Amino acid sequence: MIKSLNQNQALELLRKGRLGRLGVVADDAPYVVPVNYVFDGECAYLHSLPGHKIDAMRARPQVCLQVDEIEDEMSWKSVLAFGTYEEITSQIERTEALNRLLARFSRLTPVESLIAGDPSTPAPIVFRIRMTKLTGISEGG
Repeated sequence: MIKSLNQNQALELLRKGRLGRLGVVADDAPYVVPVNYVFDGECAYLHSLPGHKIDAMRARPQVCLQVDEIEDEMSWKSVLAFGTYEEITSQIERTEALNRLLARFSRLTPVESLIAGDPSTPAPIVFRIRMTKLTGISEGG
């Protein structure tokens, strides 16, 4: 039976999660990509090389982050966090956000792998999603 998660359950799923799907509108069409993130209770912190999703979020900063915890097809939880894209440009804040991400993901993500392999690669864009609305549902256990 599908039931709603309360706010605390939804926040806990976001805190525990590591992989989500970022939804944006790009060229008037939905665009969803998997992302690694860190959630601090108010914002999700992410980074990316410049490209399609960054261009889309700069043009339309309203985004969503969807996170699952799946045991099997009859036992799962899912949260959809709506929010606003905010690019982090302060060097101090960028460093803090990157340190949070690298502390959580000790192995190189594709972004760091590209940067480490090619010094001409542009610096990653560091950003947060400031949550404005949170919904969650679960099935089973």
